[in-house]
Amino acid sequence: QVHLVESGGGLVQAGGSLRISCAASGRPISRYDMGWFRQAPGKEREFVAATRWNGGGTYYANSVKGRFTISKDNAKNTVYLQMNSLQPEDTAVYYCAADPDSGYYNRPSDFGYWGQGTQVTVSS
Repeated sequence: QVHLVESGGGLVQAGGSLRISCAASGRPISRYDMGWFRQAPGKEREFVAATRWNGGGTYYANSVKGRFTISKDNAKNTVYLQMNSLQPEDTAVYYCAADPDSGYYNRPSDFGYWGQGTQVTVSS
């Protein structure tokens, strides 16, 4: 059982940066695929970024590629999402997710463990 807690969300102006964190407990995430998803009001939850523990590959949605970076600190059992050049369309609740084997990694159903989410609001 992995327990995930996100933090670091907030209000930022367009063009600004924010780093959100996901602290895990219960199991070491060194052998877990980790992902970030987001959900805006009235929309479905969508994939943002993921990193696999086996091989270390990282993957991004086209909409955030080149602006967002996912990283994992196994010693701190924490995964981060660095978000640069934020735009109003990035406004959403951001969720951290974990799974021992996330399969295709870009679908919510690929992950079995979820945090409660952190709100990111980008003003224009």
